[in-house]
Amino acid sequence: MLTLEKMLVALEDWTLSADFTVPTGAKVAVLGPSGAGKSTLLAAIAGFLPVASGRVMWNAAELTAAPPAARPVSMIFQDNNLFPHLTAAQNVGLGLRPDLRLDADQHKAVDKALARVGLAGFGPRKPGRLSGGQAARVALARALLRNQPLMLLDEPFGALGPALRTEMLDLVADLADETGATLMMVSHEPDDAKSIADLVILVAEGIAYPPVPTAEIFANPPKALSDYLG
Repeated sequence: MLTLEKMLVALEDWTLSADFTVPTGAKVAVLGPSGAGKSTLLAAIAGFLPVASGRVMWNAAELTAAPPAARPVSMIFQDNNLFPHLTAAQNVGLGLRPDLRLDADQHKAVDKALARVGLAGFGPRKPGRLSGGQAARVALARALLRNQPLMLLDEPFGALGPALRTEMLDLVADLADETGATLMMVSHEPDDAKSIADLVILVAEGIAYPPVPTAEIFANPPKALSDYLG
C-alpha cells in the first residue's frame, strides 16, 4: 500500500499537497488540467523531487528520504527515457544492471521481456529505428524486468494515435495484473481512465485529492473535474 501522509512538495511559489493511500494492486489514473501537478506527484513518489514535509510510505517502509534507486518503483516517462546510443536490448538490460554486465540468464530475461511486449527479435535495434509504439514497448519491457511493486507512468502514450494507445493501455493493464503491481498513470484522456483504472486521483488547485472509484467520479464529477472535462 502506498501512503502519502500530509505530503507537501514546494517549488518556488507553488505547492502540491497530498494525503491519501492507494491500495496494493490498484490501477489508478491521475487526471487534471495541464500544469496542475500530475507529473510532480509521480516524481515526488519516485524520489526525483524532494518532499518539503510529510511522508511517503510503501507498506511499513518510509521512502521520504530514499533516493530513486532505493525505492520499489519503476517509472516510465513521457519520452520513454531510452538512450539513443544503446540497442533496445541494452535499454531493457539497464533495468537489471546499470553497467550492463549481464550474465547469460540475464540476457535471456531481457529477450523474454521484449517478447512479452511484442518485440521478439527487436533487441539489436536502436531507438532511432523504432516507432513510437515500439519505443514505448521497450520502456515497458524494462519496467517489467525491474519487477517493482509500484509502476508509475507519466503519460508515455500521449503521442500515439487512439488505436495504438488503446493497445498499449491494454498491455499495461495485463502486465500489472500479471505482476500484481500497483499502477499509477498520468493521462490527459478521460477514456484512458475509464478503460483500465479502478480509481482516479484528481489533481487540481495545488491538491492531489484522495482516489475515488472511476465510475463514481465520472458519474458525479467534482467541479474541478467538470471544469477540466468541459
